[in-house]
Amino acid sequence: MTPSSSTTGLDALIEQARAWTVEDPDAQTRTELEELLVRVERDPAGADADDLADRFRGTLEFGTAGLRGALGAGPNRMNRVVVTRAAAGLAAYLRDHGAGEGDTVVIGYDARHNSDVFARDTAEVMTGAGLRALVLPSPLPTPVLAYAIRALGCVAGVMVTASHNPPQDNGYKVYLGDGSQIVGPADREISDRIDAVGPLAGVPRSDAWEWLDADVADSYAAAVAGLVGPASPRDLTAVYTPLHGVGGEVVADVLERAGFAAPHVAEAQARPDPDFPTVAFPNPEEPGAMDLALELADEVDADVVLANDPDADRCAVGVPGVHGWRMLRGDEVGALLADFLLRQGVQGVYATTIVSSSLLGKMAAAHGQDYRETLTGFKWLGRLEGLAYAYEEALGYCAAPALVRDKDGVSALLRVAELAAILKEKDLTLSDQLDEIARTYGLHATDQLSVRVTELSLIAEAMTRLRNAPPSSLGGLPVEQVDDLAEGGPDLPPTEGLRFRLAEGARVVVRPSGTEPKLKCYLEVVVPVEDEDDGAVDAARIAAAGRLDAIRGDLSVALGL
Repeated sequence: MTPSSSTTGLDALIEQARAWTVEDPDAQTRTELEELLVRVERDPAGADADDLADRFRGTLEFGTAGLRGALGAGPNRMNRVVVTRAAAGLAAYLRDHGAGEGDTVVIGYDARHNSDVFARDTAEVMTGAGLRALVLPSPLPTPVLAYAIRALGCVAGVMVTASHNPPQDNGYKVYLGDGSQIVGPADREISDRIDAVGPLAGVPRSDAWEWLDADVADSYAAAVAGLVGPASPRDLTAVYTPLHGVGGEVVADVLERAGFAAPHVAEAQARPDPDFPTVAFPNPEEPGAMDLALELADEVDADVVLANDPDADRCAVGVPGVHGWRMLRGDEVGALLADFLLRQGVQGVYATTIVSSSLLGKMAAAHGQDYRETLTGFKWLGRLEGLAYAYEEALGYCAAPALVRDKDGVSALLRVAELAAILKEKDLTLSDQLDEIARTYGLHATDQLSVRVTELSLIAEAMTRLRNAPPSSLGGLPVEQVDDLAEGGPDLPPTEGLRFRLAEGARVVVRPSGTEPKLKCYLEVVVPVEDEDDGAVDAARIAAAGRLDAIRGDLSVALGL
């Protein structure tokens, strides 16, 4: 690029940014962009010019998870302009599909920066489009919003949340009237209507929207609390952390209604805080996030540690062991909940995703229940007909689909508490139950290998290498079959990924991350447990860990990254 063309490009970018400030209704993001423009004009070759270019490098993409991105000014950030356009596009989609006056959209929000502002903007746009807009009365968990859609007979729902993303992010999650997250073609149709939204001044708005009272949250809490069997014991010492999110009050309410003692709460993380000051990353899977809760568990001699992510749609579980406390993997919690429900005789479809453990399929078959696999995400799991239970390895569980057709960290937490109390009465633990599952079905051990890249092209190159020259063995186990997930199948739509079926029931799935510049690899090995004694399970775990390490090493070489 010649200096003159570079200057011309920057001038056009500056003009575009100035036009944005004229349209932006938010004083904070207007000022942010105006100050950035001053710095860019002072130093056109500096890092601020790169920042400006990134903010206007396309538009934040609306997909099956709605919107999610960093807060800030510009079309490639989360802000009031982007949210208003998204709301207008969603309203147009709903009207085009038959929604009219009196049809209701319910809107929830978490405690992140600007979540309440984005919720009000959405309500004003929905009302301006001739729809009825109801807004939840306070920052509440995502499953409360998902519950409210069907409980209130709505045509759609919007949840303003970025789940467990870093504090600088926010997001916009869309559900339709069935209470499930949107999938194609709805996501593409909504995106097309967002693109067709003209100047913001032409978007009709109205302040005739309504605040909901506490009834819907009370109804949700009562329904969840009612899941616990009347004869189930309630003696349990639990530690809980909401990780600075919105789950605390609802979880306390649900546990009390269900008859459990109040949990010991990690006080430094008990109240909503959009800056998440005690954690590097507000995700219970991340190293260090659970340290405060685990320390408290030692102090109070707890039976179990329970946690939610900031919007409480995920649930994490910690258990004591001979080497101290450890957090269970999502597949372990998934197996515990499935085993619990199957033993209770809960009928229907048991489902998980292609990257989760294969154990659930064996458990469902042993109890004569249908089993299904879907692509990753509850946007697929939540809409299965006849669903009895679903989970995904990323700490997402749907243990009460009659209430919420999405992952629900509150109902899952209560079910784990119930199971732990039942086991405690028998002088057993969740770890003991995992051992029993391993003795029955074999030890299914899972792990991940994630490779972060600086250039997305490296991911495409790695996938091409694996397709053209797949490994013949991984970790000493022959590769018996390679499934190209991009070709789809009778039960799965096409998706970018490869599944390697190895000898002895082992499996590897390789796929690009949908949200980060990462290539993600999901590993599983199965080791039979030949004897009934505890030592046999421990030996199987040691053998499984060795096999997973070997597979991970060979896979790293095969990826070439």
